[in-house]
Amino acid sequence: MNSTLMNGTLMTKDLMNLRFIVSAVLVLSVLLLPLSGSADYLMHPDAKVFADRMVSGHGFDRAEVESLLKAATKQQSIIDAISRPAEKVKPWKDYRKIFNQEKRIDQGVQFWLENRETLKRASQEYNVAPEVIVAIIGVETFYGRIKGNYRVIDALATLSFDYPKRSAFFTKQLEHFLLLSREQKQAPLSLKGSYAGAMGYGQFIPSSYRSFAVDFDHDGFADIWNNTTDAIGSVANYFARHGWELDAQVISRARVTSDYDDSVLNKLKLEKTIDELSVMGFTSTEPLPGELKAIPVRLEGSRGAEFWLGLNNFYVITRYNHSRLYAMAVHNLSQKILERAGEAAE
Repeated sequence: MNSTLMNGTLMTKDLMNLRFIVSAVLVLSVLLLPLSGSADYLMHPDAKVFADRMVSGHGFDRAEVESLLKAATKQQSIIDAISRPAEKVKPWKDYRKIFNQEKRIDQGVQFWLENRETLKRASQEYNVAPEVIVAIIGVETFYGRIKGNYRVIDALATLSFDYPKRSAFFTKQLEHFLLLSREQKQAPLSLKGSYAGAMGYGQFIPSSYRSFAVDFDHDGFADIWNNTTDAIGSVANYFARHGWELDAQVISRARVTSDYDDSVLNKLKLEKTIDELSVMGFTSTEPLPGELKAIPVRLEGSRGAEFWLGLNNFYVITRYNHSRLYAMAVHNLSQKILERAGEAAE
């Protein structure tokens, strides 16, 4: 074959290959654009409605709100994470392992010892068990070690404008977040938290922060981001406001009949009494007052199905996170920390 023709043919093929590669890269770039965090939420159709509400309803400067929305970036990893939370994809036998680690128990005891006086004062003022306060902070952030690395503005904007399933809820949280930032004199773009926009030691979402965070050390600033004293007082206040009963039982093991009524299982509604549930096939393995209200709970343990009756304090834990697995994990961790803290004190 003529070498000139051969070279020309090769150059043509190389050029075609190069064009193909460039085209593929461009197409891939377009496809990945929404995942890269480059979305400008100022251009989102719902953003103008949100900005209008912040201006007319709360007196914000429009330019400031629009600047924040423009700075917020979409994070696909946030949508991925909230679509598959551990509480919904893991059975109890696997979920419990996340929180019943020796390290988490030991560091819970250490946290208790380091904050003994604050926990004692919180328990006395709010009538909430100190081991539950410690366990909540342990489950949420490993005692402040893992508070989240997402910018809260990114998390809440992503879930407000790109997660239709819960858009209304997170748009409200975005509103609370801007109000919270103004009230606490914090820069909205600097605050970090979880993929759901929860913040600080106890992982309060913005509405909970504004409603339940307390200035427990009386320095003029309710800081649950970095202040363990305020964090402890705030968790205690949350539980007190949701009806925690000091020294009351949390949960009781249950027996079931072969024809138990499964329509009431795992509903997280404190509606039926012990006597009523007995008729429906659920009986506590220990004596409990018949007028007490309880939640029948089924968990998939390592040896098969487990049945429990969650009492008022169990229900209160589910107000912090609406999951029976979460409530059980908090309770279990609290009891292990309590036992080991007692041993440490001796």
